Amino acid sequence: MNNSTSSKIDWLTILVYLVLCGLGLGNIYSSSAAYTMENVLSLDAVFGKQLFFFGISICMFLFVMFINVKFFERFSSIFYLICLISLVGLFVFGTTVSGATSWYSIGPFSLQPAEFAKAITALALAKLLSDINVSLEKVKDQLYAFLIILLPVVLIIPQPDPGSALVFLGLLLVLHREGLPSFYMWTMTIMIVLFLLTLYLSPFGVALILTTFFLIFIFTYGKKRKAIVKSSIILLSCVGFAYSVNYIFNEVFEQRHRDRINIVLGKATDTKGIGYNTNQSEIAIGSGRWTGKGFLQGTQTEGNFVPEQHTDYIFSTVGEEWGFLGALFVVVLFVFLLLRILFISERQKNDFSRIYGYGVASILFVHIGCNLGMVLGLIPTIGIPLPFFSYGGSSLLGFSLLLAVLIKLDSNRVNEW
Repeated sequence: MNNSTSSKIDWLTILVYLVLCGLGLGNIYSSSAAYTMENVLSLDAVFGKQLFFFGISICMFLFVMFINVKFFERFSSIFYLICLISLVGLFVFGTTVSGATSWYSIGPFSLQPAEFAKAITALALAKLLSDINVSLEKVKDQLYAFLIILLPVVLIIPQPDPGSALVFLGLLLVLHREGLPSFYMWTMTIMIVLFLLTLYLSPFGVALILTTFFLIFIFTYGKKRKAIVKSSIILLSCVGFAYSVNYIFNEVFEQRHRDRINIVLGKATDTKGIGYNTNQSEIAIGSGRWTGKGFLQGTQTEGNFVPEQHTDYIFSTVGEEWGFLGALFVVVLFVFLLLRILFISERQKNDFSRIYGYGVASILFVHIGCNLGMVLGLIPTIGIPLPFFSYGGSSLLGFSLLLAVLIKLDSNRVNEW
């Protein structure tokens, strides 16, 4: 890394990264209930392991800064192939943790390849879309792009790890940004809305609402035959999908998924069973009020009322000990990071770097949005960590790699490739 390159490094983004990691370590320390130096610095303790992986992440960050910037684009396809092989290998050599065969055990540590697959898939997608002969207006190129995103999803869902698989679908936002016809995004959005609305009401209720809107549209705007035929096809498709929702919900989803969705929709209450974590998380956050109870003073946290609080529910520690103002500060930091990444992406001089930057923003956006929504009880529990905050060595390394590559690409934006 020469002086010219180092002077172009986005130190502000690195500072935000370090602040988030530092705050994450503090909250893991608080929620892991290991307050003696002997336990805290031990690799057998939660905090000790996270601190170790933070050190590894910093070393990896520095290593990436010394790699030739052409390396990432040139070898992205090879990395993607290795990534797929590592995901397939889990079905033979993987270790099962909490019901999911998603880890490789290496001595006292475990590595989750899905966390690294996010950065690698973003690189592979950027490689494809930056090709001068590729256009997302072509069906063939659309299929190639979908294939790159969906292959990891297909391999991760059976582990089962639907939360990690969901993150990859966030890369569809990159395709939309790069010219994918809006038909796809509209279709996906409408299907999600119809699915939830059907569960909340009923297939007949949804069909009645859709038919009412159809008639209003026809009498107001669409008296031409072509408009009537097109609208009728859309109506029949939507009604047909609505009547298939109950089958999908009851036959495809597992009982735990159905329970979580019903709780969020208000159709069921379960504060002692599958909804226990979310309920306790909401209590912890609410008890923090404006300024919080203070570091190591949270009664919910210290009493271990929120199971596995140092992982997916780490934000409840923030809410209880730092209060609304502290939680707001953390959210503002994440929003600033996302906006900064978008700013960095837009100033790139080549398509590969810009597209990869949007991939980084999309992945982090899905993680942050889903985790906070889950902790606040706005969406079902789906097991997605909060970037740079939640406990997990693979998670921290994966997010650090994701960001480090973007920082490296950005530092070379003034040079010719």
